[in-house]
Amino acid sequence: MKRISGVVARGAAGGIVGATALALWFLVLDGVAGVPFRTPSFIAHAMFGFDDVRVAAGPILLYTLIHYAAWVLVGVVVAFLRTKVKALTALPILIGLALGFALFDLVFYTSLAVTGVDVVDELGWEIVLSGNMFAGVCLVWFLHLVRPTRTVSRWSAVAENPIVREGVAAGFIGATVVAGWFLVFELGRGCALFTPGALGSAIFLGAQSPEEIQVTAATVIGYTVFHIIAFIVAGFLAAAIVAAAEITPPLVLGAVLFFVIFEAFFMGALTMVAEFLLGTLAWWTIAVGNIVAAISMGWFLWRRHPDLRAALAANPFDQTD
Repeated sequence: MKRISGVVARGAAGGIVGATALALWFLVLDGVAGVPFRTPSFIAHAMFGFDDVRVAAGPILLYTLIHYAAWVLVGVVVAFLRTKVKALTALPILIGLALGFALFDLVFYTSLAVTGVDVVDELGWEIVLSGNMFAGVCLVWFLHLVRPTRTVSRWSAVAENPIVREGVAAGFIGATVVAGWFLVFELGRGCALFTPGALGSAIFLGAQSPEEIQVTAATVIGYTVFHIIAFIVAGFLAAAIVAAAEITPPLVLGAVLFFVIFEAFFMGALTMVAEFLLGTLAWWTIAVGNIVAAISMGWFLWRRHPDLRAALAANPFDQTD
């Protein structure tokens, strides 16, 4: 009984964390749009069948109570499942993202079934999905931090693998460098966030011309998430190549080949998805950004592998069994 009460308490607290994270997410976006509390007001009026959608304290308070109650229930369920399914105790960020995606689907179907209103479409699916994934990560990460004991599983072993850790770190470094490069470049031109907005418009909204580009929170955030995931995948592959090169040093040339392939793939994908952007976005800015990111990722991995540096310094073409 004591264990059950502990699970319920941790789950309820985690649910409150997730609910607060999602509430703050929409509060910030609504504030940026110049309409504070628009989202809870809209959902409340859709939920309770009010025709007049206006920001009022009563409907917002009622929806907020339901919002927190629902997230507390989700938190308790997740906390209980973590005690039964060991795989859920590792990789909290990935589990949180999966939870957020599942909740996004739940919101979509529940809104249609209960209110008859497609809340996801009205608010923007990118914003709803990103918010739920953010809240899901916050909830699961909180439960991970307050876990009573450290559970060792195959999933946790994967998370502690140096290739995984270095790949994720290298990916974040590359993604940050590219984002920083475009931010500085565009601030100089007086059009901050144009590149992620343009790419997000092409990927998520199907923009086919410069006139259809929308630099909004949805397109910028949506592309940023896609951007980070792509670089994490690239970072993981680069980390795997470098780890293999410690055993066979000549394989370090594979890292150079990988960069060339990655650059060609990115430019080819950009051409297929949105060829018009090659004129709107100077191609050399994309190339320079990716080159600087590759150098940053390579330097990080180079510093993490002193044995590889020593092997290459002794004889770069020696092949160790």
